[in-house]
Amino acid sequence: MNVQKSKGNLVIISGPSGVGKGTICRALLAKYGDIELSISATTRKARVGERDGQEYFFYPREKFLDLVQKEAFLEWAQVFDNYYGTPCTYVQEVLAQGKDCILEIDVQGAMQVKQKRPDGVFVFLVPPSQEELIRRITCRGTENTAEIQKRMNKVAEEMTRLKEYDYVVVNDSVEEATAKIRAILVAERCRVSRWEAC
Repeated sequence: MNVQKSKGNLVIISGPSGVGKGTICRALLAKYGDIELSISATTRKARVGERDGQEYFFYPREKFLDLVQKEAFLEWAQVFDNYYGTPCTYVQEVLAQGKDCILEIDVQGAMQVKQKRPDGVFVFLVPPSQEELIRRITCRGTENTAEIQKRMNKVAEEMTRLKEYDYVVVNDSVEEATAKIRAILVAERCRVSRWEAC
């Protein structure tokens, strides 16, 4: 009996602000060639040096809202005056190539994706401790005490959704956390349900 290789995994990585989601995603992309980071669509104007289809897909507001009506996004949200979303077509193209497609999104977006793609691999990244998270946020030097407290309140709220994820990974070091996520993705590719007999 021949077996057809499975498509890539749709991987959702969430976690509180300051936990290191971006750092972990960059480490995965740098180390493994079979992983792609999903490119979001947005209605905001491109900044200097940004190119359409690289950092973002830049859509006019009317086109974005039309795509919302057509349910062309895995998830979307309005942030201040602009819209952001994950195009279904781009994700499907990556998965069809046999690559894992990572979505680095917040809990709210992840729950939207779960409604449409419950077969996704949902990973929640957490800090070694609350104190370490506060230290990481403080080291940025961009938030005052009130803003830090606001962020910590949001962390507590996000942690209540932890049981809706498949895996939790402690980001105690970038190398170890990256290795754990890689192990998860390898195991998911070995699931019988992800392979097809031909």
